[in-house]
Amino acid sequence: MSETILITGGAGFIGSNLVHRWKGNHPGDRILVLDKLTYAADPKQIECLEGVELVVGDIQNLELARHLIEKNKVTKVFHLAAESHVDRSITGPAAFIQTNVVGTFSMLEAARQAWAGQQECRFLHISTDEVYGSLADTGKFHEAMAYAPNSPYSASKAGSDHLVRAYHHTYGLNTVTTNCSNNYGPRQHPEKLIPLAITRMAKGEPIPIYGDGLNVRDWLYVEDHCAALETVMLKGVAGETYCVGGDNEQTNLALVDLLCDLVDEHLGRPRGTSRKLKTFVQDRAGHDRRYAIDATKIKRQLDWQPETAMPDGLDETVNWYLR
Repeated sequence: MSETILITGGAGFIGSNLVHRWKGNHPGDRILVLDKLTYAADPKQIECLEGVELVVGDIQNLELARHLIEKNKVTKVFHLAAESHVDRSITGPAAFIQTNVVGTFSMLEAARQAWAGQQECRFLHISTDEVYGSLADTGKFHEAMAYAPNSPYSASKAGSDHLVRAYHHTYGLNTVTTNCSNNYGPRQHPEKLIPLAITRMAKGEPIPIYGDGLNVRDWLYVEDHCAALETVMLKGVAGETYCVGGDNEQTNLALVDLLCDLVDEHLGRPRGTSRKLKTFVQDRAGHDRRYAIDATKIKRQLDWQPETAMPDGLDETVNWYLR
């Protein structure tokens, strides 16, 4: 049977990729996208899809959210809408508290009121591994770890995670939470490292690298992440949390070098041309040293695996941005 799905932040990076995936795999479903259309959103990424309706609005508007869920008989909510750029959270934390904490509260409350205990309806909250803080040279984040957020962004996401947990345990709302590693792929705003580096290389402009460039991240191709979200929505256990990672640890410096060589290859430049553009800049305040995800739980319990090798994912990403 067809359903109506609500995706908050569906005009953003991960959201728009999820809209395309869900529509491709569930063509009979209707998708509502609730998006404020901030600087990081691009409605053109989803406007070509049939059965997808964009509602321009703020997730903090509880009445709007409840109206959308009730009127359209929404049975599944993917909650992706969030302020997500750590640098911006350092210079302007207020927007992160309002959107990520207050906005998540409004969406949860709207779902609770609209669904009135209907357990077949589900609220999937998409969060980040940054809520766990920073790792040393060994070890990985897992679902049982204590939270230790170090930036206003990660603190705001930690707060939203706790609200989701509370709504499940207090009100019985059918919620599930995912905490993912750094995503990359098509449709990402160019303020993020990978698209920023690619666009700077293409223009022959300096590529900024924080500190010594040895901060480590676990990179997850966005299509693999969307597959995980689909799996968790359909098969996840209510009240549970699932860590989603790509098994691709890279230092920022090594990642930029890979991108440099790919861009040079795609543009027909001599190898090493783009590497000359690397520019080390002052490190970001409170910059976490290392992130890595142990995704054993989702792999074993829900039979999900990341399928995209990083060289293939980066090649497709470079190709998309250069196009």
